[in-house]
Amino acid sequence: MSKPFRIAVFASGGGSNFQAIADAVKAGRLDARIELLVCDRPQALVVERAKQADVPVHTFRPKEYPSREAYELEILELLRAKQVALVVLAGYMRILTPVLVEAYWGRMINVHPSLLPSFPGLHAVRQALEHGVKVTGITVHLVDGGLDTGPILAQRALEIRPDDTEASLSERIHPLEHELLPQVIQQIATGHIPIENYRLTTLKAKDGIES
Repeated sequence: MSKPFRIAVFASGGGSNFQAIADAVKAGRLDARIELLVCDRPQALVVERAKQADVPVHTFRPKEYPSREAYELEILELLRAKQVALVVLAGYMRILTPVLVEAYWGRMINVHPSLLPSFPGLHAVRQALEHGVKVTGITVHLVDGGLDTGPILAQRALEIRPDDTEASLSERIHPLEHELLPQVIQQIATGHIPIENYRLTTLKAKDGIES
């Protein structure tokens, strides 16, 4: 019997994407095991979702640490102890340092509510509306330490309606995230998205090595 594909999910809020991943695992659509939820807000709803799914939880309060690096070193120790193969950022609202980014280079993904490279960073849905674009969507990409700049793994598009508000458009984007994110994790787990190739490419780029 093959070893389970071990993942950790990082989230800060309601955790609807965490729930989508957990539901996909339970339904057998995702051949993975969630080893850990990491949350920087101990009272967040996602913590309760994880407990209901019998997923171990690590919560922390950033202000109780002397630096970002300090709490990330603690998290990294947990990830290594649990042999986590892939870190999934699903609404995690903290800026990452090289402590985690370099340790999981090519093995960390993020879901972002725009068609990158358009509208990176915060308030992506608002940015799309303010720019008057007719189509937006979501992107799952590798994390490379930049602001939503890592290699794109998958995208889904969504037409913006004339009467869309930030709230209504966000609400219509969520189901796309809930569908695509578990699919991408499954493709990584089964080797259909060979992140090792991206890992080597990004490492070469980081080190200034020509391929």
